[in-house]
Amino acid sequence: MRILVVGGGGREHALCWALHRSPLVSRIFCAPGNGGIRDIAACSPVATGDIEGLLALAHDEKVDLVVVGPEAPLVAGLIDRMKSAGIRAIGPTASAARLEGSKQFTKSFCARRGIPTANSECFGRENLEAALAYIQGHSMPCVIKADGLAGGKGVVIAQSIAEASKTIRSMLSGNFGAAGETILVEEFLQGFEVSLFALSDGRHVVEFGTAQDHKRAFDGDLGPNTGGMGAFSPAWQFTDAMKSQAMAEIVEPTIRGMAEEGIPYSGFLFAGLMITADGPKLIEFNCRMGDPECQVVLMRLETDLAQLLLQCSEHRLDGTGLAWRDDTAITVVMASRGYPGPYSTGSAIKGLDTLAKTREEICFHAGTACRGDEIVSSGGRVLNVAATGPNLMIAQRRVYEAIKMIDWPDGYYRSDIGARALQSIS
Repeated sequence: MRILVVGGGGREHALCWALHRSPLVSRIFCAPGNGGIRDIAACSPVATGDIEGLLALAHDEKVDLVVVGPEAPLVAGLIDRMKSAGIRAIGPTASAARLEGSKQFTKSFCARRGIPTANSECFGRENLEAALAYIQGHSMPCVIKADGLAGGKGVVIAQSIAEASKTIRSMLSGNFGAAGETILVEEFLQGFEVSLFALSDGRHVVEFGTAQDHKRAFDGDLGPNTGGMGAFSPAWQFTDAMKSQAMAEIVEPTIRGMAEEGIPYSGFLFAGLMITADGPKLIEFNCRMGDPECQVVLMRLETDLAQLLLQCSEHRLDGTGLAWRDDTAITVVMASRGYPGPYSTGSAIKGLDTLAKTREEICFHAGTACRGDEIVSSGGRVLNVAATGPNLMIAQRRVYEAIKMIDWPDGYYRSDIGARALQSIS
């Protein structure tokens, strides 16, 4: 098979890496790719938002299957365009991608389908005063979310009425662009958070691994939210019984309900869950794999990813069983200093050749580019250093030893990925 992977981050590097290992795959293309992906795929400088450019690339390279990494092109209708041109593609249509593209849509859907989630109220820019009045009687903390896509940063947990009011004014004043034209004010759910992934062909769905993300920028879960500073898989404290309950009460009713409402959902589905005293509740859906969760999930997957995606594209997932390594996988994000705020790019990264010679560690590139023979930074989250081990403690030790091989003074990383889980285990 000739496969086109759309995207240029760590998630897409991991997808290319997993597909590259399949005997079914003869060639991989990636648009736009990055400085690490170029080693295993032919990268083309086509932006993820250039739908017609991606379609032309798929035609020109006689691609058999398109795999879309990020959410924005899915919400914009890339899958619709590919399918209308007769090209098989993995991902939801624009209508189905509203599960991520509009939190208001998802809340209404959950209410119709009896899917457990947090109680919430929705307000538009024209209802600013109503939103401010509503928050006066709301218990604290509360969660305030931009309705649309905000790059993983459109969620604020407000600890006080003053903070909630400030956040509401900020979001509804246009600081989040179109994503913040509508906001949701939600109850704060108590429990522990996990990421549950699934793959659907529109009719059937299979569980596709679990992970624990670390969103805050700094050690101790302090600082602003980011796109993710590290993750490990499988998720701690998330028992098989909890996972089965979440699939039965949240994921499977969603796939069934979307099909019954005439908007079948195909592709990866990422359910962010809070495991409460009353069982799992949905925090939000994402219409793709997480980043950096994808990296650690795929490191544990033994099933041939290309074969699995081919079955998905042909609506043949019914009865499919996945094989997983017993190991734990962990990744630590190395980011540009200043991220998620302003940061500079273009600094050289050294030591990657040394790291590439190790056996258990992998470096997935995210925001990198090539400058001559050098790898340089080109984004906020730049590298995903990853490792596996028979348990989380060993995997964690390996990943931080691997990071020491990298010479990049302009980067920073959290030193406590997985630490809370290890403390609870001990």
